[in-house]
Amino acid sequence: MRPVITAEDVRSVAHNTEFEVSSDALITPLAQEEAERRGITFRVIAKNAGDNRGISSGAAGNQGSLEKSARVVAIGADHGGFELKELLKSHLRDWGYRVLDLGTTGTEAVDYPDFAEAVGKAVALGEVQLGIVLDSAGIGSSIAANKVPGVRAALCYDRATARNSREHNDANVLTLGAKLTSPEAAREIAAVWLSTPFAGGRHQRRVDKIRSIEERARQS
Repeated sequence: MRPVITAEDVRSVAHNTEFEVSSDALITPLAQEEAERRGITFRVIAKNAGDNRGISSGAAGNQGSLEKSARVVAIGADHGGFELKELLKSHLRDWGYRVLDLGTTGTEAVDYPDFAEAVGKAVALGEVQLGIVLDSAGIGSSIAANKVPGVRAALCYDRATARNSREHNDANVLTLGAKLTSPEAAREIAAVWLSTPFAGGRHQRRVDKIRSIEERARQS
């Protein structure tokens, strides 16, 4: 998978210095702008064939060769999120993912729960490990996706919430509000979300409790 350099990565580098990036790195537009602002230049280095760093599949403890499902991201949107969905599909492919597009196919009015459920089921059934759903605000899709057993959908609106949802909550579906998030910001959020692994540790106990709530609801 191609590594993604975001604006937050650039901010971790001192002003007026060089930032070493591998030859296959994808530098986001916001990262380029931040580098110019800070007087930072990117120096391209040859990629080490043994270096497997880059966008992670997001599965906790996933090492070595990636499972087939980890190479695919399911994506869906209603009419409000259709245009941003199409843009994100292009970025996903650039980052080395295959895309499972579950609709919609145009801007004619449709109902967001249908697409949130479709993406959620693809994740829950193991067809993919991660999914993205878009509607105008992102709220409804998050609510709907979370009704699918096994889904932990997170509505994210910046890089911090994207990272937190993966590190702490092991979120497996990202929802975005297409009318509230610029294309550039959505691209950065998706890049961070996809590249952040679950931290495990104390967070595993809490995610297990989320699963227990779900299991008790099934049995009631």
